[in-house]
Amino acid sequence: MSILSGLGARARGLFIDTKGPWGPSSGGSGGEEPPPSEGDAGGPWGEPPRRGRRAPQPQSPNVASFEDFLRRSKARFGNGGGGGGHLGRPVGPLVKWAILGILLVWLVFTSTHIVAPGERGVVTRFGRYTDTLGPGVGFTLPWPVHRVQKIDVENIQTIDLGTTGTETLMLTGDQNIVDIAYSVRWNIRDPELYMFELAKPDETIREVAESAMRAVVSGFSLNDTIGEGRSDIETRVQEVMQRVLNNYRSGVRIQGIAIKQADPPAAVNDAFKEVSAAQQEAQSYINQARAYALQLTAKAQGEATAFDKVYEQYRLAPDVTRRRMYYETMERVLANVDKTIVEPGGVTPYLPLPQVQKSAPRNPMP
Repeated sequence: MSILSGLGARARGLFIDTKGPWGPSSGGSGGEEPPPSEGDAGGPWGEPPRRGRRAPQPQSPNVASFEDFLRRSKARFGNGGGGGGHLGRPVGPLVKWAILGILLVWLVFTSTHIVAPGERGVVTRFGRYTDTLGPGVGFTLPWPVHRVQKIDVENIQTIDLGTTGTETLMLTGDQNIVDIAYSVRWNIRDPELYMFELAKPDETIREVAESAMRAVVSGFSLNDTIGEGRSDIETRVQEVMQRVLNNYRSGVRIQGIAIKQADPPAAVNDAFKEVSAAQQEAQSYINQARAYALQLTAKAQGEATAFDKVYEQYRLAPDVTRRRMYYETMERVLANVDKTIVEPGGVTPYLPLPQVQKSAPRNPMP
């Protein structure tokens, strides 16, 4: 309606002919004003004409044309009753196009959602869960009807427990106390459950981890807790935590438990270190004895295998093998004996040349 009224005012300003500041002229008087009738207020200020005063003279055509030009210009450029704009262009359409552009931008940016590969988009309608958007481009109703919150489901988060304080002192199965520091790795599995089922996810996971660790450690001895039983404890704590969090409908997946420290309390830590060192030394001696036993066993097995091979040859030719064994034995026994054996019946004078050579001084040749 404002556009139509502006166009009508502009048309009236162009075609209506007004003469002078005294009001519109009559249609066929040729620019002359009619004489005021009785009861009319005469003059430009509405005062009755005085006696003896002459009626106002009509203005010249030049003055009337200039005033008509001003009136037309004023009507054309915004003061003629209709809405106008800069240089004669109406403001109404520009405002409407601007509003339409803002509306389109608002619809695009609040209805189209780009979800990264590692994210999920949780859609709520006036605060109530309706759907979950997967990776890619998704479309919803514009805000504030639908609202999308993107949640990273692949990011592995870590919670450290037992770095300070006395919360890590736990009772073992053999009635000893152990100081444990560990970390929990987790990520989001179901974003809709994670958003609406847990008020404080970090605190919930922390409390569940501490409760599960205390329950599992109570079934292990101190030596197992600070020694070889760590891996079993980590596995059992992960299973217990996952079961409890599933009962809570938390939408959280436990990726793993890592025990960083498992020591006795500080007051008796030095004594436990000495005991541990003694146990390690004893274990070292045991390992050395086992290695020596394995070495002797291997040597005996080798000799037995060689004897078996000789026995096989002996069974094939007993006389030859017996004589060969006799010669080898005598050679080994008499190798370092300084004696000469002569057969009986043909004894001849014997000159002990080896002893002479031993007793003779070894002087260098001149």
